Amino acid sequence: MNELDTKYMKEAIKQAKKALKLKEVPIGCVIVYQDKIIARGYNRRNTDKTTLGHAEITAIKKASRVIGDWRLEDCTIYITLEPCQMCAGAIVQARIPRVVIGSMNPKAGCGGSVLNILQMEQFNHRCEVTRGVLEEECSTMLSSFFKQLRQEKAKRREPS
Repeated sequence: MNELDTKYMKEAIKQAKKALKLKEVPIGCVIVYQDKIIARGYNRRNTDKTTLGHAEITAIKKASRVIGDWRLEDCTIYITLEPCQMCAGAIVQARIPRVVIGSMNPKAGCGGSVLNILQMEQFNHRCEVTRGVLEEECSTMLSSFFKQLRQEKAKRREPS
C-alpha cells in the first residue's frame, strides 16, 4: 500500500460518509487523473430511486465529462467496497487501468470475491487491482451501518 493509495482512499471514505448521512449504504468512490481527483461519487440508490445510483457509476459519468471521452485510460478509481457486477463491468468498459479497493464483498463482489470481472482474460481490457487499502476503516463503516439497520428493524418489530 502506498501513500497515494491511502490519500485517495481517504477521499473515497469521505464520499461514503456522505452516503451514510443520507442513510444510504456507505460506499464512496473517487477517480484520479494525473494525481488530481477529477470525479467523486457515493451511493444514492434509495435517494435517487435508481438501480444505477452506485458510487462508481456516478463517478465514471463525471470523469467522462471532465476528460471529454468515455475512455478513462489514464485514470485510477478508488472504491471503498469491491464493485458489484454492474460497476465492475462499467469500470472495464471505461477502460480504467487501475482499481483500488478498500474492503472486499464476499457476498456480491465482482473484483475477486464472487467473480473477477475486472481481470477476466476473455475481455479485451483487464484492470490492475489493489485490494485492502484502509480495509479496516472501510469494513467497519459498512458493518456498523448494517448493524444499526438491523437494530432499527428489530425495534420496529417490537410490540408497543
